[in-house]
Amino acid sequence: MTNTRGRHELTRWRNAVFMLFFVSGLGLASWVSRIPTVRDDLALRTDQVGLLIFGLSAGSVLGLISAVWLLSAFGARRALVISIATSSAGLVLVGVAATVWGSSPIAFAALALVGFGMGSTDVMMNVEGAAVERELGVTLMPLLHACFSLGTVAGALLGAGAAALAVPVGWHLSLVAALALAAAAIAVRFVPLRPALGDPADPSVVRPIWAERMRSSLAVWRDPSILLIGVIVLGMTFAEGSASDWLALAVVDGHGQSDATGALVFGVFVSAMTVGRVLGGPVLDRFGRVPVLRACSVLGVTGLLLVILAPAVWLLVVGTVLWGLGASLGFPVGMSAAADDTANAAARVSAVAMIGYFAFLVGPPVLGLIGEQWGILNALFVIVVLMALAGLAAPAARERTQTPAAG
Repeated sequence: MTNTRGRHELTRWRNAVFMLFFVSGLGLASWVSRIPTVRDDLALRTDQVGLLIFGLSAGSVLGLISAVWLLSAFGARRALVISIATSSAGLVLVGVAATVWGSSPIAFAALALVGFGMGSTDVMMNVEGAAVERELGVTLMPLLHACFSLGTVAGALLGAGAAALAVPVGWHLSLVAALALAAAAIAVRFVPLRPALGDPADPSVVRPIWAERMRSSLAVWRDPSILLIGVIVLGMTFAEGSASDWLALAVVDGHGQSDATGALVFGVFVSAMTVGRVLGGPVLDRFGRVPVLRACSVLGVTGLLLVILAPAVWLLVVGTVLWGLGASLGFPVGMSAAADDTANAAARVSAVAMIGYFAFLVGPPVLGLIGEQWGILNALFVIVVLMALAGLAAPAARERTQTPAAG
């Protein structure tokens, strides 16, 4: 693709997308790392924790569904600000609900706000990532998702420190929300205006009407390749999201470790995710998507079995590393595969993201109910099956054209 923007503009755009990925990971991991403390503050059972997290999941799916409409109605910059402000407000409210009010219903509603903002932001930043990747002509998507993972590492470490120092959840999440909103507000200034996404149009550019853009976006659901790529992303996203929701509790309740240890093991997971995504671009360029996805499936299944069955903490940590590496590339590869067909790429990316995030809708309550009956470690066998299915579906992501090597 021929670049239509200057190198300096493209660099600022790329860096802005990096920042959006980072603050998204920071916000998510900050909440996840404090789940055991919130559970204690609200005096919840394991199945009730699953229902609480369902608020985040349901909000995320609503955000994913609404993302295309938000882009069409407000344009990328304004839609991103709306979404990030929504998730930041939700983080503040969930912290206050747990620390001050001790109210599970308010915490549930707050998590729905967090999920809505994060879900819609996720679609938008992947749309931006796919667009800047095409214009730069380099393999960028795994590195963007590595930046998300780096944000989760930072969030997990901050959460572990806050838990060890007994910092109230309300103060912790409010600070993170303020930092994330300020950073994102600066970053969106460098996202270019594009009439195709609903931004204010140049008078010389014919802007499609809103209804036409929506019809074009919905039409991608008739493409079988999108559904098959979605199967891959579904399995890998379930593996990634389940670690966010349940790994800390599995370490605490399943292996008898402290809350701080649970947060640190979650930090090990997101660190492994980050390493996998940093190294993912060159590995994908060398071996191709299908072999890499199959290898990720094998690593993930092996790691999960170690986490479930490990008799010692060091084997639990090894399993967590393998689990993180195995889950690291499914989502970014799915986004790149969806964007291979540049016609209506935004809608294709949005559709695959929605399929993947279905895992966040069904995962928390399903694993919570299974965990309450048979133990949280046994509930993780569900993820083993889904990661194996994702590996079997890997050929759906095969490259249509040769991906440019990162330079």
